[in-house]
Parts: sequence; structure tokens; C-alpha cells
Amino acid sequence: DKEQEMRKIARRSIVAKRDIKKGETFTKELLEFKRANMPGISPRFIDAVVGKAASKDYKTGDLI
Repeated sequence: DKEQEMRKIARRSIVAKRDIKKGETFTKELLEFKRANMPGISPRFIDAVVGKAASKDYKTGDLI
């Protein structure tokens, strides 16, 4: 049901799907959602991230 789906999203964070260079623009293709051992940006804020420029270099799997 909807509550369980929200729980899955709530426990995940936005991470880099591949290496991202400083200044590169975030797109949905560059990002994915994964469970992280540290809190990160929730997937519900993906629209706030997409279109922004990376402020630093990110390696695959890094929290955004």
C-alpha cells in the first residue's frame, strides 16, 4: 500500500549513479536512490536537486 511505499522512499537517499564532476549539472540519469548508513537527501527532494550544478566531485555511490 501507499504507506509501505513511502517507508521505502523515506529510508533511502539520493546518491551518484556514476562519477560526477564539480560543475556538472545533476540530471535524473546521474542519480539513483539507495539505502545509506548515513542520512542524506530524501528521494522526495529529487526535483530540487535536478538542474543544479554539483558543488564538488562525487564518486559513484556518494551521497548527494
